Amino acid sequence: MHTGVEQTAYLVNESRARRPELARDPLAAAWIPDGERGGVRALWEEFAGDVYPHDDLVVSLRGRYIADTLERALELDPDTVLVVCGAGFSSYPWLLPFRTALEVDLPTMIEAKRQRAAELMDAGAIPRRDVHHLAADLGTPAGREAVAAAVRELAAGRPVAYVAEGLVFYLSPDDARAVARLGAEFGDHAVTAVSYWPDWAEDNRVLADQRLWFRRRSVPEDASYLTHGELPGLLGGAQVEDHGPESLQRRYLDRVEVPESDLIPEYVAVSWAGER
Repeated sequence: MHTGVEQTAYLVNESRARRPELARDPLAAAWIPDGERGGVRALWEEFAGDVYPHDDLVVSLRGRYIADTLERALELDPDTVLVVCGAGFSSYPWLLPFRTALEVDLPTMIEAKRQRAAELMDAGAIPRRDVHHLAADLGTPAGREAVAAAVRELAAGRPVAYVAEGLVFYLSPDDARAVARLGAEFGDHAVTAVSYWPDWAEDNRVLADQRLWFRRRSVPEDASYLTHGELPGLLGGAQVEDHGPESLQRRYLDRVEVPESDLIPEYVAVSWAGER
C-alpha cells in the first residue's frame, strides 16, 4: 500500500468512484490497481470516521464543475490544450476529447500515473490519448519554470485550459499564489480553474481533524488560504466564477445535502480569457 501523498490521490478516486454520476467520472475506480482496492476502501472508511464522511460529495462536486468547465473550453475551441497540475489519478484527458494534454505532479505520482495509464490503454479500459507527463515540484520556481516551458512548446500557440486541482493549499503562501497564477502566464490561455481553501475557513473544524489525520500519515499538514478578492489578479481575469460546496450542491443537486460547516471548505475559481 502506498503511503503519504499517494494515499490521498487514491482517496480522491475512491470518493469519485462512490458517486460516479455526480462526479461524471466512470473511470475513477479504474486508476486504483486491483491489489490495492481493498486497502483504499478501508483507508477511505477510516478517513470518513476520523475526519468526515462526505469526501465523496466534496470531491465529486469539484471534479464535476471542472469537467464541465473543460467541456465548455473544448466547445469554444476543439484545439485547446489541457494542462493539469496536481494531476494525481484524475481522468480529464480520457473523459474529454482533448487532442493534447499535459499532466504534472511529483515524480513518484507521475511515474505511477504513466504506468497505470499504459496498463489501462493496453487493456482497452481507457481510450488512447496524446497525454504527456511531466515530473515537477510546483513548490519551487524551477519546477514552475519547467511547466511553463513545457506548455509553451506543447501548445505552440494553441489556447490552454489550465487546471490546478487539490494542491495549492498544500504549498507555502507564495508558492500557492504562483501556481494559481501560472495559467495566466502561458500566453494564449483559454481558461484557468483552481481549487482552493478560502482564508476565512482556516479554523474550520473538519480541516482541523484532517490536519491531525495527515500528521499520522506523513502527509504535509501546513496549508495556505486565498482570499476571494485576490482571485482576479491571480487567475488573470476581471471576472471570476467562484463556487463553494453549498453553491455546487445547489448547482448539481438542486439542494444542500450537507451544510458547508460540516465539509472541507473547498472552493473552485474559474477565469475565462475572454472575460479579461
